[in-house]
Amino acid sequence: MSDRLVWLPFDPAELGDPPEGLRYEVVDPTQDVPDSVEDVRFYVPPYQMGPAIGDVLPRMRSLEVVQLLSAGVDNVRSRVPEGVALCNGRGIHDTSTAELTLALVLASLRGIPDFVRAQDRHEWTPGWRPALADRRVLLVGHGAIGEAIERRLLPFEVDVVRVARTAREGVHPIEDLPALLPDADVVILVVPLTDATRGLVDADFLGRMKDGALLVNVARGGVVVTDDLVAALHSGRIRAAVDVAETEPLPADSPLWDAPGLLVSPHVGGASSAMWPRAHRLVRDQLHRYAAGEPLHNLMTGEY
Repeated sequence: MSDRLVWLPFDPAELGDPPEGLRYEVVDPTQDVPDSVEDVRFYVPPYQMGPAIGDVLPRMRSLEVVQLLSAGVDNVRSRVPEGVALCNGRGIHDTSTAELTLALVLASLRGIPDFVRAQDRHEWTPGWRPALADRRVLLVGHGAIGEAIERRLLPFEVDVVRVARTAREGVHPIEDLPALLPDADVVILVVPLTDATRGLVDADFLGRMKDGALLVNVARGGVVVTDDLVAALHSGRIRAAVDVAETEPLPADSPLWDAPGLLVSPHVGGASSAMWPRAHRLVRDQLHRYAAGEPLHNLMTGEY
């Protein structure tokens, strides 16, 4: 029997054809940590990552690879031991997150939350609403998820302006944001949470947005300064839709709940039927590469 142990959060049969020569255990360390923890070589944590995910890493003395099912790595990057490869879930959530982003944009612009509340009151409330068509959309972040969002935006007859950490053909550097914000009707945040992006959307950023603009955050809560967003919403200048918050679950006393012009979804960008088929494909491919000694995809850090 192989001594290369793989911990998975799901039945290996879900992978279709997992590579032979590896040993598999289905483990959720937030529920139980078996004695085999010291033998784990390849670790796929559960998608819903709590503190126990990071707590178990120092006990994995044989660990070589951590393969996340999330696109972001900010929850565990600092806790992955030196020399261990950390791979993110790039490609797993592109489709699902892009769908939710479009849903949030369209629902916010066309007033769907207001219609739902009116329906609860048995009220008929017709009126004009802004369309997505003919709007300028500023896409802040242009990785795999950003590209997936853009592909879905373009059929709506919009002008997409792309921004990323560094400039490349057709993509502005993040330093251009102050000049780009005043002309954007919709601003979509899909950047990773790093030291450079934490608090990116502050009072100055929000103050540069045009009157009536819509801010959509499907990135991380820490990218936006919550108090500054709440103040901007209460001013009535902008609207917003957020799938993420600095503290999750969002506390019952958070001012975001009652902020005017805000649509909140509970961090469900990746939580759809589109996730698991893509997660299984990525993990299967990574395991085959690992078993064959080939380079891994989505490598964020480590020496593998």
